[in-house]
Amino acid sequence: MDNQLVQSQAWLNRLILTFMAIMLIIGLGILGIYWQNVSDPYAREVLSLEGNSQKGLAIFQINCAGCHNLQADRNVGPRLENVSRRKSQRDIIYQVTSGKTPPMPKFQPSEQEMADLLKYLSQL
Repeated sequence: MDNQLVQSQAWLNRLILTFMAIMLIIGLGILGIYWQNVSDPYAREVLSLEGNSQKGLAIFQINCAGCHNLQADRNVGPRLENVSRRKSQRDIIYQVTSGKTPPMPKFQPSEQEMADLLKYLSQL
């Protein structure tokens, strides 16, 4: 009986240590993603600027409207209506500039152009 109690206690200790290790890994991953987003100088500069929605509309029409239609779902990209409610501004900046969501191409607007585009998208 005493041996069984020791084995149960050892199993419980391993379970607790495994859980703590998993939580630590998840926490470090979240912290790394946050740090990467906060430390991005391009995003910091974009977010410090005041955007112009009319200029943002022009940027959208030239660079985005071919794949992102606002009225119908017939295009390649998803509808961007209410995108600013679904994604943070930093997430939108990353989405636009990274090109990591095929088939969306990498697009590197100037900081002011990105601020203008964010202003326009926030009004959809």
